[in-house]
Amino acid sequence: MNKLSILALASSLALIAGPAYAGDAAAGKAKAEEACADCHGDDGKGDEDNPAIAGMSVTDFTKAMTEYQNGTRTKDAKMAKAAKKMTAADVANLAAHYAKLPK
Repeated sequence: MNKLSILALASSLALIAGPAYAGDAAAGKAKAEEACADCHGDDGKGDEDNPAIAGMSVTDFTKAMTEYQNGTRTKDAKMAKAAKKMTAADVANLAAHYAKLPK
């Protein structure tokens, strides 16, 4: 396989994998106010029934949301239902927002 073929294959695989979203913390804040604050609070610190998500890393937040979306994390049906309504951009934006908040 020549270098051009390898480059074409790599480009094709990147297109199939789908777009990667860089999170927009401002958009994430707006989405959080709409979809997350009722349970996790305006500050993302949660309460006795809902975990804190403020200060959560982008990687950990994205992993958790993906697991809720694909059904591998099932311990909270309300969270799974909410996560399934989120787009990839929503998740990236929320992750960027919560990562910036103090723990």
